[in-house]
Amino acid sequence: MTVRDFEQYFRKLYLPLGMYALRLVDDADVAEDLVQDAFMKAWLYIEGGGEIANFTSFMYRAVRNLCLTYLRDRHRMVGEELLPEVPEAEIDTSFRDARIWQAIDGLPEKCREIFLMSKRDGLTNEEIADELGISIKTVKNQMTKAFSRLREALSDGHKPFFLPFL
Repeated sequence: MTVRDFEQYFRKLYLPLGMYALRLVDDADVAEDLVQDAFMKAWLYIEGGGEIANFTSFMYRAVRNLCLTYLRDRHRMVGEELLPEVPEAEIDTSFRDARIWQAIDGLPEKCREIFLMSKRDGLTNEEIADELGISIKTVKNQMTKAFSRLREALSDGHKPFFLPFL
């Protein structure tokens, strides 16, 4: 594997692996550290002459194992059976979640702020309007804009895309 190949895998897998690790350890900073550690260990293995047949599966297993070690060290009671093998559906879900968050990050700043206040924080349109000192109509318009842009960013061709966490 060349440096360029590794870099392409890094760009493709970093965020999905981070979403997967976050589900396991429930701490964004720890999840990010574990994913970085997994990539570093993979690079050292490859640099040492190791061959990896399926890099994606290898990385998910590496992240899973690092999460397991972290949880075991932290809680002194987590058994491997509590972290099942990584099914394909879990990999697909982490890629989907990564796409959603990339699309949300691509929203204009005010639109993103209002969207996250509504969907992540659970605030009503009235509460958002009060907190930001804007009209309820502006909140509704920004939410409509956010949904429109997210659907456009997340749709594949003409298939409708549903935001499962909303």
